[in-house]
Amino acid sequence: MLAQAQEQDEALDTGPRKVAPGTERFCVATGEVKPVDEMIRFVLGPDGGPVPDLKHRLPGRGIWITATREALEAAIARKAFARGFKRDIRPGRDLVETTERLLERAALDALAIAHKAGKVAIGFAKADVALARDRLAGLLNAAEAAPDGARKLAAALRRREDADEVPVIRAFTSVQLDLALGRSNVVHAALLAGPESNTFLARAARLDRFRAGPMPGAPAIGKSHGRKSASAGLRDDGTTKHGE
Repeated sequence: MLAQAQEQDEALDTGPRKVAPGTERFCVATGEVKPVDEMIRFVLGPDGGPVPDLKHRLPGRGIWITATREALEAAIARKAFARGFKRDIRPGRDLVETTERLLERAALDALAIAHKAGKVAIGFAKADVALARDRLAGLLNAAEAAPDGARKLAAALRRREDADEVPVIRAFTSVQLDLALGRSNVVHAALLAGPESNTFLARAARLDRFRAGPMPGAPAIGKSHGRKSASAGLRDDGTTKHGE
């Protein structure tokens, strides 16, 4: 009983504050202590339901859950929110989808900022040029991009000495890329090196980990260009899209 009480005390933090890199928190879903970079903080909203606090800034005391769908689904099934907050809380399945949408939105917002900073070469032709001569942070293909275009860019990437260090991301649809970049029919783009691109990559990796879970021995967003990420988001009908 004492161990359980201590566990509950560890689960509930004292409120929002700046969290230093390397800080660890107790996960109410897995019972493990992990770095906050691998977790999501949840607080209670005005309606009494749990709200994801991705930036660790929302007011009120909060609990922490490992940042994967599996862990969040387990927390809901095991009534971890009720135990952590010590009150009757029954979050619905939509909390998982809401959390994923917020992670997705955060990544796309960072991509928009990278574009405003001049760090995104949009379109197949510009991406191909960037692959040949620029310092790159990553390569973007829309989830429904035609295999031929993706293969050509992958071949250009393999010719680079730093090919293994350049992640290829297919986590977003063309429509999502259109909105983030303020263009129409965006299918391919290259991320130029810079802090804005690094922020996007970190958020895209967090989204990928949430969707697919951690992949032992491999980065969240694969640098092996023949591997299809679990978060690739390909349409079920298998259709492809040609375009810029």
